[in-house]
Amino acid sequence: MKYKRILLKLSGEALMGNRQYGIDPARLSEYANDIKEITEKGIEVAIVIGGGNIFRGVAGASNGMDRVQGDHMGMLATVINGLALQSALENADVPTRLQTAIHIEQVAEPFIRRKAMRHLEKGRVVIFGGGTGNPYFTTDSAAVLRAIEIEADVILKGTRVDGIYTADPEKDSKAIKFDHITFDDVLRKGLKVMDTTAFTLSQENELPIIVFDMNKKGNLLKVVSGENIGTKVNL
Repeated sequence: MKYKRILLKLSGEALMGNRQYGIDPARLSEYANDIKEITEKGIEVAIVIGGGNIFRGVAGASNGMDRVQGDHMGMLATVINGLALQSALENADVPTRLQTAIHIEQVAEPFIRRKAMRHLEKGRVVIFGGGTGNPYFTTDSAAVLRAIEIEADVILKGTRVDGIYTADPEKDSKAIKFDHITFDDVLRKGLKVMDTTAFTLSQENELPIIVFDMNKKGNLLKVVSGENIGTKVNL
């Protein structure tokens, strides 16, 4: 295997499957089985999940809601998704721990770096909920921050698109896919990989990002095996 410890970033929307909102149990089960497949190869897996399938703080703020309140609601949405993913993983016999950046002790452990790393060393999948615990920061930023803290080898951003393109491939049929691109080229070309805060943090810490299609069976295993799947961003 090319990577020993990974941080998998999943969007909340990914959990919707073909639904308009909420969580699709079938999609959750597919993800759990894909994650189980790589843990059985000895890969240590941490996960950060978004909450956009339930609530978006930015959307709430645009409709007149207080931005901080909206972001707190979004953080709670990521905890709901984390609980759902934890349940799906445990149904697949994968030992899992959910840690949150906001304290909800009856529901999940608080985020403690050393404890998270110990869980990973023992072969448990660790899900990080609650974003960074701060308003105005996205779950992309949370993913990069946690990846750096747990000393992950790579960030795997699982999306419904099979990599980074010159334009949105769902809107532009002439969009060209990159197999590999540097951080500087992403910024220069104005490509949307992550929000700027997250992307810059990843660049400063020389932490590579791979964007790939998580919805295609077997892709996660191919990525961690070092196959040329998706688009790799590094220095």
